[in-house]
Amino acid sequence: MIAIRHALTIKREDDFAQWYQEVISSADMAEESGVRGCMVIKPWGWGIWERMQHLMDRRIKAAGVQNAYFPLFIPLSNFVREAAHVEGFAKEMAVVTHHRLISDGKGGLIPDPEAKLEEPLIVRPTSETIIGDAMSRWIQSWRDLPLLLNQWANVVRWEMRTRMFLRTSEFLWQEGHTAHASAEDAMAETLRALEMYRAFAEEDAAIPVVVGEKPANERFPGAEATFSIEAMMQDGKALQAGTSHYLGTSFAEAADIRFQDREGTQQFCHTTSWGVSTRMVGAMIMVHGDDDGLRVPPTLAPFQVVILPMLREDDGDAALLAYCEELRGALLQQSAFGEPLRVLLDAKPGKAAAKRWDWVRKGAPLIVEVGPRDMADGKGAVLRRDRLWNDAAKPDFAFTPRDEIAAKAPAMLDEIQRALFEQAAGRREANVARDIDSLDALKAFFAENQRFPGWAEVQWSRPEGAALDKVVEQLKALKLTFRNVPANAAPADGKCLFTGEAAVERILVARAY
Repeated sequence: MIAIRHALTIKREDDFAQWYQEVISSADMAEESGVRGCMVIKPWGWGIWERMQHLMDRRIKAAGVQNAYFPLFIPLSNFVREAAHVEGFAKEMAVVTHHRLISDGKGGLIPDPEAKLEEPLIVRPTSETIIGDAMSRWIQSWRDLPLLLNQWANVVRWEMRTRMFLRTSEFLWQEGHTAHASAEDAMAETLRALEMYRAFAEEDAAIPVVVGEKPANERFPGAEATFSIEAMMQDGKALQAGTSHYLGTSFAEAADIRFQDREGTQQFCHTTSWGVSTRMVGAMIMVHGDDDGLRVPPTLAPFQVVILPMLREDDGDAALLAYCEELRGALLQQSAFGEPLRVLLDAKPGKAAAKRWDWVRKGAPLIVEVGPRDMADGKGAVLRRDRLWNDAAKPDFAFTPRDEIAAKAPAMLDEIQRALFEQAAGRREANVARDIDSLDALKAFFAENQRFPGWAEVQWSRPEGAALDKVVEQLKALKLTFRNVPANAAPADGKCLFTGEAAVERILVARAY
């Protein structure tokens, strides 16, 4: 077998965590900012997030949800009203206590003691409380319901251990907040948002996910039920890629969100919240990346086709650029996934091979190299990022007539999108154990798979209270967590792995990010 010299210095199987960091760096996606836990998202990384925003926003608005914006600073008193909620976020809250700085007399600055705020302000960790305030003003009767809102914003949760895109002190997201007249309507909205996330993850990001309900210990603080989509990374760990929460009436009671029903009686609204964040970018990296860098699904790629003229800085460059511009024009007439193709003609100076590998590391789905000989033959050399190498361990170029490149590009992009999803789905299914029937077997499974663990789908009795706490502690000792109860899992037919009682359902157990 011929050895391949890959574009990255670190392989996934050698050090997955360092490989992840190298992908982000080599693909020029983001960098550390100098502020702990905060990152600078560079144009290629931002372009991917922007595509995610565009596709998700389209799905959100198709459901009749309207975008709005709410303040970054939230009075502490808003959180205190909802005890369970504030307890869940208390350790992560960033607090503003002063509104002015003064000189310390030594060339530095300190908070002015005279500028202390009457009430501390919390830097938004999530917006249930402040949006609840607005809902209490905007909702008066049943005619005002349902109220369906979404905002695109940044939030701050002071993380102790950070990793770019996956867990940062400041991150970007969308957060949906809705109010309904009945529990049935609110639950329907909760599940609608969950299905929207599944469709986005699988159809747009090409990431297969497991949809299901979280156990009680994993619920959003103050929620009555939390549902999630869980994705398997290439190292076998789980990532919670999106959540949807049925909040019952607890937040409505705290914020006094009432409405007059058709009979004239005052009722509390049933509310929901749901969100997906820049963590989805991290998921995309860890699901689709390879030892040559990022592989971006065509739906998410800022540029789906990148044309690289092999410039020689001589008189022939003008004709070559004109040839490539004609190819770009032909590609722009094509469409894929319901949108015009996004095409870049990269005419920057530099060696052709160096520019090619830059775009390989960035994960552009289709790379088309054109040199003087290709131009003379009326062709271009097409490289698909999803299958980079041929049997001779060389880049797998397909020398294709120029007109055919434009005509075939949409189909190739569709094939790449499907191939990435199928690869990830096959990998996940090959790494979910469903035959574990004892705690000892569970321990053995994860002990044997320390570096690249998979998931275990086990039967359990859904214990509550102290019994659940005991089970969670057992898992914590093994560095494991419950993920969710898969909606499409087979019915329970045995005993609970943890309590020995009759099982009522199956639940996923995994190591997780």
